[in-house]
Parts: sequence; structure tokens; C-alpha cells
Amino acid sequence: MDSNQQTLKKLLLLTALFTVSFAFSQEKNKTVHVKYINELITLDAVLDEPAWGQTEPATNFWQHFPTDSLQAKQQAEIKMMFDDKNLYIGMKVNSENGDFIIPSLRRDFRASGNDNITLMFDTFNDGTNAFFFGTNPLGVKRDALLSGGGTDLRGFNMAWDTKWTCETKIHDTYYIVEWMIPLSAFKYREGETKWRFNSYHFDTKANERNTWMNIPQNQYIFSLAYMGDMIFEKPLGGSKSPISIIPYVNTLVGKDYETDNTTSDFKYGGDAKMTIGNSMNLDLTINPDFSQVEVDQQVTNLTRFEVSLPERRQFFIENSDLFADFGNNRDANPFFSRRIGIATDIDGNSIENDIIAGVRLSGKVNNNLRLGILSMQTAEDIANEIPTTNNAVLTVQQKLFSRSNLSIMFINKQATKDYDFLANEDRYNRVLGIDYRLASKDNSWVGKYFFHKSFSPEESNKDISTGATTEYFSRNWNFRFGAVFIGENFRSDLGFLRRTDVFKISPMAERTFWPKKGNIQKHSISVMPFVLWKPELNFKNSDYTIVTSWQADFKNTSQLELQMFNRYTHLFEEFDPTRTDGSIPLPANKDYYYTSYEANYRSDMRKTFYYNLSPSIGQFYNGKKYSMQGSLTWRLQPYFTTSIQINYDNINLPDPYPDASIWLIGPKFDITFNKNLFWATFIQYSNQTENFSVNTRLQWRFAPLSDLYVVYNDNYFANDIFAPKVRSFNIKLTYWLNI
Repeated sequence: MDSNQQTLKKLLLLTALFTVSFAFSQEKNKTVHVKYINELITLDAVLDEPAWGQTEPATNFWQHFPTDSLQAKQQAEIKMMFDDKNLYIGMKVNSENGDFIIPSLRRDFRASGNDNITLMFDTFNDGTNAFFFGTNPLGVKRDALLSGGGTDLRGFNMAWDTKWTCETKIHDTYYIVEWMIPLSAFKYREGETKWRFNSYHFDTKANERNTWMNIPQNQYIFSLAYMGDMIFEKPLGGSKSPISIIPYVNTLVGKDYETDNTTSDFKYGGDAKMTIGNSMNLDLTINPDFSQVEVDQQVTNLTRFEVSLPERRQFFIENSDLFADFGNNRDANPFFSRRIGIATDIDGNSIENDIIAGVRLSGKVNNNLRLGILSMQTAEDIANEIPTTNNAVLTVQQKLFSRSNLSIMFINKQATKDYDFLANEDRYNRVLGIDYRLASKDNSWVGKYFFHKSFSPEESNKDISTGATTEYFSRNWNFRFGAVFIGENFRSDLGFLRRTDVFKISPMAERTFWPKKGNIQKHSISVMPFVLWKPELNFKNSDYTIVTSWQADFKNTSQLELQMFNRYTHLFEEFDPTRTDGSIPLPANKDYYYTSYEANYRSDMRKTFYYNLSPSIGQFYNGKKYSMQGSLTWRLQPYFTTSIQINYDNINLPDPYPDASIWLIGPKFDITFNKNLFWATFIQYSNQTENFSVNTRLQWRFAPLSDLYVVYNDNYFANDIFAPKVRSFNIKLTYWLNI
């Protein structure tokens, strides 16, 4: 290559770098104007009213996948207008053709593997929380609350629903979307003229994921650190939020075949929701029905610890991060709302504990200050020696700097009557704590730091829980250092604690590569050690796990991960991982060193048939284990989807300890007749719990957010005999009334 060619190459490279740098700098000031209107808008996905023609669109979307340095091939145009009651949004989403992937007509679908467009509104301009609305080309809606700045998938709360209207029309090379969202669906400060805003859309044909704001690929596509501004033509007034009354009735008949008892029950109650000002929610509930018409998915538990399951109950959903985002979610979470309404009977089994009533006040006091107050009273159950208790939480969160915050919380669980069966140490349990969440302006630095102390009768020391985690994200490197300490006597009866008397560190280093050629979009290698000590035993090393992994994302959206686990465990108590009745458990006070290997592959979710496979093999304590986890999904879009989850664990331990072949099989069938009528069936078989269950549920959404459920549950013994265990049939009606 001669000198002129070298000079030209350098000039082109500098020009490209300048263009990308200029584009990123321009993104910081990206805005869309929201026009104020007085005319009537008809929601028909036509956008032919004169006001739409006078509104400038938000466009010029950037790719986030497969690259983040190019403009989207298929652009979207978003126009926004508002009046005194509603926000109107009109969108044109371009595509190569009208052959879209739409797996289901069920609300709150996943974005991956189908065509859709989503909008996020940060109404308090704090870069931490946002309202989230989306749709696919057939007008199926999704809405959610996003917390934690969009730094983690756990920040999504898809259980949140609100009333809004959506219409769509599909054309040959695009689809039109028209929304009307009541301003009362949002929380915001009266007189505000600006919200932070972003949008992303998935185009399956072009194999693109695009964002209005240019977001680096090392950040999530829903990151709240990268948002533009939507500027309102006039200050927002105070929206008159309706008072929502949500009564329910639930009738159930069933039979327990173990005791030969027939049961019948009729419950009624309800919730009320109202807005105080424009930014605070007041939720009330009387005799709530927290029976879930959708059953929890069973898991195979080969660990020594309790399994955490997600909260789905509507009363706890809005602003849930205010209450639940304290401490360390894996090891030391002081408030876990599923504890409320659950108690332990005299035989040590978890049973439902009726809730008499509850109240919850949560939201923004101003742009920088959030407040949360929760109080719920549970009923007594004398036969099972369960006292009536008050469960209360108070939290205050203050925004600091650009996107960080400082939070203080107080949790109290207390018996409100005296009982002969109630031990003194169980009369009350309280936790007082302070948390600081770090989030830099561009999300390159995030962290969590907390200090909690519990208060219980007869305990006054070793009752501290504290931790610190700092993470750094760049395009090529990710680093984390985390540490947590939980004192031997720390208690949080409303929390989720895996164990106490532990000091744990969890560093991580990851290097990411971005190939310019080939089928791999990116790949990375990482090392994550987790090391634990027992402070009360002179800091004896109790466990460690070193995870070494390589992960690749392919341009066809499939993923592959290879992992090696080097483990050490000191058993302080005897333990049988197979949970086999009458077996000899592994002995206590022994050291176990074991290594295993695992592969995870997820195929292209855009296909009609896709799957996940996760085989693993290696040592397990003093023996060996082979496992295969997998799921297969097939759809006949958009009306029918079926899937099956299969988990198999083959454990071989040396004599006299038990061997086991553990199966967990769970087929699902989901029929969506239309956007308002659904029929889902979930079958589960586990030979570890010796249970076979069937849950089949018909749901009719006869009015917005109002449902009629017809549910049949059947459980069978799945051991040497196959006989019915518990059978029930119930009808539940909920109605959402705005007054």
C-alpha cells in the first residue's frame, strides 16, 4: 500500500470516528415536541386528523442490535399530542413486509422473538423509574413499571396494569399505531413541561433492535441513562385521577382425598386505589383474595436453601421497588412481600394466613423525594398456633446527584395480642436500615451499599446485616466487587435470608469482544468467584464457587454459553440433596471439593419452533451428577402456543448414600381466542415432591382490567400409587370500576 492510500485510509478512519462521536454528542440533546390540542381525536390507527399533520415526529432510530453505530434500516416515526386529559401517540413503524411475528394475543408479551414497539416515560426526570407501554402490530398491549434505572432485568414489573386504549392497522410495508393514554395513568409534577423519553422497536425481518436514543451495546436496551426529552407545548395541569374500586367474589369447592374432607368457600372483598395529588398512590384492601389463579412453577431444589418465587399480587405491585429493593436480593433482602399472608402450621408446613385488611401509600413527594408506607393485619389461627400480626414498612428515598439515591427503611412485624403458645422471641421483629444506590450519569458505574440492624426480644448483638457492591461497565470490560456480612442473630421475619453468620465476597471480571466478521455478534469470557466464611467460627471458609464462562451472542439472536464450576462446601449439618425418604444423608463436618461443566444454548426465538438446552456433567459432593434442562416451544401464531419444560438430574453418590433420578416435567398449552378470551393449561410432574398437578384456567376479560376466571386444580400422589390428593374448582370475578 503506497503512502497516498495509507493517508486516505487514515482520513476515512478519522472521519468515521468523528461521525460516530458527533452522533453520540448529538444524541444528548435529542428532543420531541408534544403539541397541545383542543380537537377530538378518533382512535382508528389512521392518523388523518389535521393535528397529526402539524406534529413533528421523533425518528432517526439507531440500531442497538446487531450493531450500535448505524441508523436503523427500518425506521419508526412517533408523534405525540396532549390535551387536558390524555396523551395521544401516533406511530408509523416500517418493515420489509407485512409478515410479522406475533406469537400470542395475550397482554404483557415478551419483546424478544416478535415484532413490537415500546415507549418509556421518565415523568420525574430522575433516570431511575419509568412508565412503560408497548404494542405489537395486532394491537396487543404491554405495560409495566421500570425501576433501578434499567440496569437489571429484575427492574421490570410486568404485573402492573393500567387502563389505556390502542388501535393498530397493518399495511404492506409498515404498521400504524395509535394510542390514547389518560394522563391519570402517569404520576408527575403539576406544571411540568418536560419528561425524559425513549423508544425501542424490534424488527424480526430486518433482524434489528432499534432505539430512538443511541444506546451503547454494553447497556441494556431499556437503560434509563440514555433518554431524550419530550417537551410539552404548555405546562401540564393537575390530572383528575379517578378513584378505582375493585371488588371481587370467589367461590371454591374442593376435596382433600387424604382426609376425605369436602370443602367449600365463598369469599368477597376488594381493593380501592386513588391518587393523592398527581404523584402519590393510596391503596386500600379489605379481606383481599390472594389466591393465585396462576400456579407457581415448581422447581427441583438440590440446594440446602429456600427457593424465592416472584410476587404477582396486584396490591404490592406499584412502586414495589420502594419496599423490596433493600439489601442484597440474593442473600439479605429484609422485605419479601410474599411472607405476608403465609404462615407455618403446627406441623411446620407453610399455609395461607388470611389478611384482614391493608393500606399502602407510595410515590413521589416531589421530584427528588419518594415515600412508602405499608401496613397489613393478618388473622389469627388458634388451631395452628398462628397469632394475629401487624406487618408494617416505612421507607423514604432521596435522590442524590444525577441518578443515585439514599433510602431509609423501617420494618416491623408484631403480634397484636398475647397468646399462651407465642414464644417471647416471636412477639416482634424489627429492622432499621439505610441503603445507598449508586448510578452514574451514563450508567458506567453502579453500586449498592447498605447497613441494616434487626431488633428482637432477647437479642441485642450480632444482629447486623451490611454489604457493598460496586460495578463498572465499559464496552470491552466489566468489573464487579461485592461483599456482604450477615450476623448470626440478624432476623427479618418479613425478609428473605438464605443463611446467617456469613461473610461473602463476589468479585467478577469480564472481557467482551466485538467481531467485525462472522456469525458471532459479540462474545465474552468471565471469571466470578463467590467465597464465604463463618465469622463465629474464626472465619472458617464454608463455601466457594468459581464460575468461569464463555458466552456468545449470534447475529441470528441465538445464544451459547459454556461454564465451568469449581466448588468447595463444608457441611455443618448432614444433608441429603436427593431428599429421598429414609435415606442416609451426607455426613456433617466434612469437606467436599467438586467440579462440573455446563452448556446453555438458546435457539432463534423468531422461529415457529425454538428451544433451550442446558446439559451439565461433573462431580457432585462426593459423587457425580448428570443433568439436562430443556424447554421446547412451538406456536401457531397468534392463537396457540405450547411448550414443555423438562429437567432431569441423575445423582450417583457412593454407598451407603442414596442415588436418584429426579424428573420435573411441565407442559403448557396456551390458547388466545382473541384479546379478551384465553385458556391456559399447566401440567406439572415432579418425582422429588411425588406430585402430579393440573391447573387449567379460562380467563374472560369482559371489561378493561376486569376478569372472570374459571379454574380447575387437580393434584395426585405420584409415587408407588397414582391417586388423587387434592381437587378444587373455583370461579373468581373481579371488576375494575372508576368513579
